[in-house]
Amino acid sequence: METVIDTGRLVLRRFTTDDLDAFYELGSRPEIIRYAQATPLASREQALEFMKAAPFHDYATYGYGRFACVWKATGAVIGFSGVKYVPEIEDTELGYRFLPEFWGRGLATEAGAASIEFARSTLGLGRLVAMVHPDNVASARVVTKLGFSVEKKLRYSGLPGVDIDLFARSLATPRCAAGVP
Repeated sequence: METVIDTGRLVLRRFTTDDLDAFYELGSRPEIIRYAQATPLASREQALEFMKAAPFHDYATYGYGRFACVWKATGAVIGFSGVKYVPEIEDTELGYRFLPEFWGRGLATEAGAASIEFARSTLGLGRLVAMVHPDNVASARVVTKLGFSVEKKLRYSGLPGVDIDLFARSLATPRCAAGVP
């Protein structure tokens, strides 16, 4: 069954091959990928292969992966958000990426909060991490708003030669007595 999450301004759903053009744009524009990906996707064919190797593989293998973020006002895919298991670090990561014309609108925080709740309530995860390039101040601000804090620095093959900030947070629901949070 396909998961669909309505955040208010966005619908989060699994990627399909119909999303190829948007997926290619999100992985090929230098201003979008500069903190997240060493080399841009070179073609739509390469983007399709990456879709098969990343989100489609993740859905089939782990039962979850990044969601396409659909702008409700137009029905267009304008980004992605969600959690994915990263074997290299043996942890589940929250990530997001949006087209520049949608930056600064709080959409990463909105989609991130929905993805965290999905990870907690639907997947039953107890922890999430977020890998943030040290120069990506905006992304660090988003994950901090979402309750993450820096755990350590690490090297990651997706961004060679960079000490990535690994943010982490617990998803454990706080216990409350007599309805007090």
